[in-house]
Amino acid sequence: MYTLNLDIPQFLNEYWQKKPLLIKNAFPQFEDPISADELAGLACEEEISSRIVVTKDNDWEVVQGPFEDYDSYGETHWQLLVQAVNHWYPDSQPFVDAFRFLPDWRFDDLMASFATPSGGVGPHVDNYDVFIIQGEGERRWTVGDNTPQQRRGGNPNSPLVEDFTPIIDVVLEKGDMLYIPPGFPHCGETLTIAMSYSIGFRAPSQQELVSEVADYLLDKNLGQQRFTSISEPDAPGVISQEHQVGLMNLLTQLSQDPHNYQVVLGKLLSQNRFELDICEGEEAYTEADLQDAFDQGAGINRIGGLKVLRLENDTNSRLFINGEVYELPNTPEEVLAILSDNVSLSSDIASTLCQHDEVQSLLLTLINQGLYYLADTEA
Repeated sequence: MYTLNLDIPQFLNEYWQKKPLLIKNAFPQFEDPISADELAGLACEEEISSRIVVTKDNDWEVVQGPFEDYDSYGETHWQLLVQAVNHWYPDSQPFVDAFRFLPDWRFDDLMASFATPSGGVGPHVDNYDVFIIQGEGERRWTVGDNTPQQRRGGNPNSPLVEDFTPIIDVVLEKGDMLYIPPGFPHCGETLTIAMSYSIGFRAPSQQELVSEVADYLLDKNLGQQRFTSISEPDAPGVISQEHQVGLMNLLTQLSQDPHNYQVVLGKLLSQNRFELDICEGEEAYTEADLQDAFDQGAGINRIGGLKVLRLENDTNSRLFINGEVYELPNTPEEVLAILSDNVSLSSDIASTLCQHDEVQSLLLTLINQGLYYLADTEA
């Protein structure tokens, strides 16, 4: 159902983070992973991030959820958007899996929207990569070139930009997909009642990276080396070019030592922006409970949106899960790969992995934390 009709090597080489791409019939025989009624139900929940955007005369009003009903919005000129649907609606996972040709650390969330005719969010620019997939109905999309954009009305705090000259102007139909890299302005307008989906991929900014590294160095009391010089400037009031370069080289040295950044990257990139649907049981599972479940054919699934990452050439044997570090010093690399690359484990595979005491302890911990759960699954 969610087989992506895309030449992935060509896409990564020619389009990814470079230029927009329209893929007609990207998902042949596409079926919406969630219904409009189910989406509206999610938007009623306090812990789920949702909003309604109302289109007005050359303006847009944003109303934050949760919502009790939708009658007051009428039959046109509004759109409901729900973030992180994959966290709360497990049946959407096969759709998300179609995009795992890109690394999990980049994946942000699956956003789903229900829109009435003339509904939209207005012209805007994103700082992340997005795939827009059309479900039921039709929406017209325009995409502009990656050039400096003026904020709407001259307001620097506006999330919207002024109208732009499109380089893509297309009506998306069921199963069509539009890829838009960061920096390209775009705008969607609903032609008929429509469901659409946005798969977003993010990377941290320099500010985020510097902040996280600084916090780690302070927490671990690292980064104590100070600048030393071999010559001094002639004038007392000047910071010489040599000294400038030498001071900044202290930061370069930090970035070249994996001990200073691997934990930072693992923890930062395994975190989620949106709340997870933690599923803790009433009573903690034991090792015997786990084995009994495997014997009865149960496998293990991650909860939606959970990131389980490993670092290539890591200085330690470990996994990074939801912003935490899990040390597994005696676990083979191939076992770490199975755990990080698979969102579900069959009973046979899970049982085999649990022959490693560290892995059994880890899985038991994750199940009791509500990050994994036992389920009838095939892997």
